[in-house]
Amino acid sequence: MKLSELAERLGCRLEGDGDAEILGVAGIDRAGPSDVTFFVNPRYSSALRTTRAAAVILNDGAPAAPCAMLRTAEPYVAFADAVAVFADTTRPAPGIHVHAAIGADVDIDASVSIAAFVSIGDRVRIGPRTIIHPNVTIGHGARIGADCLIHSNVAIRERTAIGHRVVLQNGAAVGADGFGFAKRPDGTYQKIPQAGVVVIEDDVEIGANTTIDRPAVGETRIRAGAKIDNLVQVAHGVSIGRNALLAAQVGIAGSTELEDDVVLAGQVGVAGHLKIGRGTVATAQSGIPNSVPAGALVSGFPAIENREWLKASAIFRRLPELKKSVAALERRLTELEERLSRRIGV
Repeated sequence: MKLSELAERLGCRLEGDGDAEILGVAGIDRAGPSDVTFFVNPRYSSALRTTRAAAVILNDGAPAAPCAMLRTAEPYVAFADAVAVFADTTRPAPGIHVHAAIGADVDIDASVSIAAFVSIGDRVRIGPRTIIHPNVTIGHGARIGADCLIHSNVAIRERTAIGHRVVLQNGAAVGADGFGFAKRPDGTYQKIPQAGVVVIEDDVEIGANTTIDRPAVGETRIRAGAKIDNLVQVAHGVSIGRNALLAAQVGIAGSTELEDDVVLAGQVGVAGHLKIGRGTVATAQSGIPNSVPAGALVSGFPAIENREWLKASAIFRRLPELKKSVAALERRLTELEERLSRRIGV
């Protein structure tokens, strides 16, 4: 593809030779004469000056590169679009594989692609152009919208509702029973039937081996545009807001509400029955035992305001030294008190 054509498709302003042939996208330090790369982080300024790429996507105000430039106000978004241009877009043909098991009273659009060893229960509804890869299990009464991509070994339990353009990565489990048990007088536990549902709205992506549980009553809901990484646990009755971002190994306990635009970094844990306000950001490995107001930036355990946590963590590193200092001061104070007592006694 000519660079001029790529610039037009990406909506970028071209500076340089538009006749260069572009064959792919690569990182700024590995790009070659047939690649386009991108520059966003100032840490890579030295790599920008020495890149061998045919062209670089960068911000309107970024320094000049030693090659052609595609300037835009949103270079990272343009980079994502460029990757999509050169990505393998091969998609399986529509139809149901002979080795798929399909239940009764299903409504599957003719444009849907269903691979081998897929199991689909009764009364399932699947919208146009959805792709279902091998070994997927879809329970009875589930509803799946248009243009979804469901990768191998995904389990979608009964009565789960999935919107349009949803991506489920390998091994995700949507609609498994929530962790609900009632303690009997003899100390044993009785399972509480988990009869609720899971609702996944449009444009959501759910990572590999992530689990989203159904509640005993009501629903667990992931709202439109939310992106959930691998190995995340979303417990029963949780509500996740629009465009929320949950990184790997996040765990959210039951009945907690995340409002829109919340960001939880890796291994953040959130206790149950809380409200995390809109736009809150929790840094990696934070533990959140209490509700958090909108717009907060929290860190640590128990999670506190980030600046306070930075001050506290700086002190934490000095605790051994401070302990020695306090012990020395206590000894001096004891000596002074003994001297004062002797003088008074004299």
